[in-house]
Amino acid sequence: MIDLHTHSIFSDGELIPSELVRRAVIHGYRAIAITDHADFTNVEHVLKCLKKAKYLEEVMDIKVLAGVEITHVPPAKIGKMARLSKDLGAEIVVVHGETIVEPVAPGTNSASVELAEVDILAHPGFITIEEAEKAIENNVHLEITARSGHNRTNGHVARIAFEAGAKCVVDTDTHSPENLITRDTALKVARGAGLTLEQAEKVLNNSQKIVDEKYQ
Repeated sequence: MIDLHTHSIFSDGELIPSELVRRAVIHGYRAIAITDHADFTNVEHVLKCLKKAKYLEEVMDIKVLAGVEITHVPPAKIGKMARLSKDLGAEIVVVHGETIVEPVAPGTNSASVELAEVDILAHPGFITIEEAEKAIENNVHLEITARSGHNRTNGHVARIAFEAGAKCVVDTDTHSPENLITRDTALKVARGAGLTLEQAEKVLNNSQKIVDEKYQ
């Protein structure tokens, strides 16, 4: 299992990074990105703390990536925020997409897929085919999520992504211990979004490719 969207106590998660990573190892994770919610008010603090979690790679058989989830930042400022996050050392930049269960500003999806600095557009709700096509140009991955609520539009996201040829990943958006899943469950999440087993395997492999690129 590779999970590129999780949260620790440095935003609204329940676990400190060391416990989050330990529990991930027990679930069979080979890599995890800790991507706490960030905007211009806290990004320096979040990344300063999360980069310290890299020490866990020395004693556990797992890759630990420090990142952020840019959350409820006005669309016009997402580009600046993404570039700042990368400059501060974020290995994974996720943007909190236009989920149907939160009042995310319209235009967030569109602004995010325009940016090469964005790795993943999380739970993008009713993303359009045009936005998915733009995501291809900038290598932005669209998220199929295991998280309750956000996952209500997984079927739409998967259909649009595969129609356009955009890349997807499966993430958990973990906030508490019970949110972590196994690879088998991740496959079921992808299958539940309407993908074939072959397509689901391909989606999970996309996460491995992202990690491989970060560790070149």
